[in-house]
Amino acid sequence: MTWSLVLGCLVIILARIGDVSLGALRTVAVVSGHRGWSWLFGLFEITIWVFAVSAVIAHIRTEPVYGIAFAVGAATGNYVGVTLLRWLPFGDHVVRVFTREGAAMFDALRQAGFVVTKFEGEGRDGPVTMLFVQVRRNRSQRVIRAARELDPQCFYTIDDIRVADAARPAP
Repeated sequence: MTWSLVLGCLVIILARIGDVSLGALRTVAVVSGHRGWSWLFGLFEITIWVFAVSAVIAHIRTEPVYGIAFAVGAATGNYVGVTLLRWLPFGDHVVRVFTREGAAMFDALRQAGFVVTKFEGEGRDGPVTMLFVQVRRNRSQRVIRAARELDPQCFYTIDDIRVADAARPAP
């Protein structure tokens, strides 16, 4: 294997990591209703993809390893894209925590600076409190850690929020 072939494979892998990661960001932007960001991510994603796929197609007969590099880059791009989504504050989540320690957890989450809404309910094994916490995507894990510190048995779900808008007073 020549150095030019190794370099070509590395460029294809890096290009695919870039375009697939941008695709993940674009998808979240589309779902979140961020038209400008989705356009920008899509522009760069497809530009990179066109050059990567054209390099593979141009050399696939003589250098089939380019096809493998293309696949490795795509798979790695999925991993990198999901990792980036965890770090970037792009989009909002609602974390729903179900706990038997409702009052204490409500107060602790509020003191930690989270905006929390509390609902009382009845579960299979008795009273339960459901807490809704709206946070930026990159703060979801902080809510979960804080909740687990108070109640290791709590149950939680995390959902993406497409639109969150406070009610406005009538004119």
